[in-house]
Amino acid sequence: MLSVKVETENQQTHTRVSAEELGDLVHRIGGRGDNFLVVQRIPDIPGTFIQVWHEAGGDYELEHRTGTAASHVRTVVRDPERVAALMTRWAREEPGWDAGTGWESAGIPEPEPVPELAQEVRQTLETRIRELLRGGYGTVRTLTETAEDYLVKDGERPVSRAQAGELVERLWLERVEEQRGWAEVTDPDRLERAFARLDRSGITAREHFTCCRSCGMSEIGAAGREDARGFVFFHNQGTESAAAGHGLALYYGGFDDSAEATAAVGREVVAALREAGLTVEWDGSPDKAIELTDLDWRKRLVG
Repeated sequence: MLSVKVETENQQTHTRVSAEELGDLVHRIGGRGDNFLVVQRIPDIPGTFIQVWHEAGGDYELEHRTGTAASHVRTVVRDPERVAALMTRWAREEPGWDAGTGWESAGIPEPEPVPELAQEVRQTLETRIRELLRGGYGTVRTLTETAEDYLVKDGERPVSRAQAGELVERLWLERVEEQRGWAEVTDPDRLERAFARLDRSGITAREHFTCCRSCGMSEIGAAGREDARGFVFFHNQGTESAAAGHGLALYYGGFDDSAEATAAVGREVVAALREAGLTVEWDGSPDKAIELTDLDWRKRLVG
């Protein structure tokens, strides 16, 4: 699988596709409302992407960028097979991936300089954005929106979208570099695998689901398969607790609301978590949350 996210004009998103699947997407585009693909790395590297535009009967306009506007270049390719091969080699970060391709500037102007933030504003924002980056579920876009809105008071906006974006991108890249040194499998990876197993077995399992326990309990029924037997989730506040080193509470139950079904789901959840290598505390009571303790919360950025 390629560590990329592919977005299409018709608002589809394809994550970690194979080379064959990427090739199929290249061959598909060209119809009305489905003319382009944008491919980004996982985790996203702001300002780094490869994209292609195509109209049926015409050539393929291929572009890529590696950061600044000056690095944004374009070329015209006639053959979709050549486009797919270039995009695949780019995704694999192969040395010389574009050998033999002639590029020209796409003519993208450099953005206007962004005014520096006041020191107190910058420090406050950096603290909050780093907290969310440790949680691991934000994207550059959502974190930028948060940074822009975080200090709004009485209609006054001390942070512009450009200032928010510049701060988020800098801290995002710091976190991406930090995670390069992590173990191949982290505790959040183990949790994700356990949840995937549970979801396949008929227990709706959702990470970072809604803002709190009350909202999660009211919305989890509509979040999975109609034939699901039960559920397990943790909410956004739980993510922040785990990222701060305080463990993670999981909420679970059976959809028939009986204590017996809830306890049975709890036992399945605990078994999956322990099999994944996580430390679990639960006394078997359907009235008690399942607690994950001794968590080393290193959630990989994927947005």
